[in-house]
Amino acid sequence: MKHKPPAPEATDGEMLPEYDFSGQTGIRGKYYRQLRAGYTLKVEREDGTSLVRQITRPEGTVLLDPDVREYFADAEAVNTALRGLIHLLPRRKTKHQHTTAAAKSA
Repeated sequence: MKHKPPAPEATDGEMLPEYDFSGQTGIRGKYYRQLRAGYTLKVEREDGTSLVRQITRPEGTVLLDPDVREYFADAEAVNTALRGLIHLLPRRKTKHQHTTAAAKSA
């Protein structure tokens, strides 16, 4: 039986030669839109059964693009910034105001 020498270890965060992807062309963001919409997770169990679960973002979840994310450390920072902009938006009518206006015009 031939003895296989130990695999070389990468140092200083460099990739080993056998992991060279320079000749490959990847498509950045290929599944971006699909992932934002949700995805199906299928787990095959050892007993032959499988678990299938549809994963979607919780209601109210907002995903920030990477360039915007650089400026906000967390949800609190985003909410603070948006609250500062709310006064610049035109007032929204509430459901009650829509109903009252419709009743007056009838």
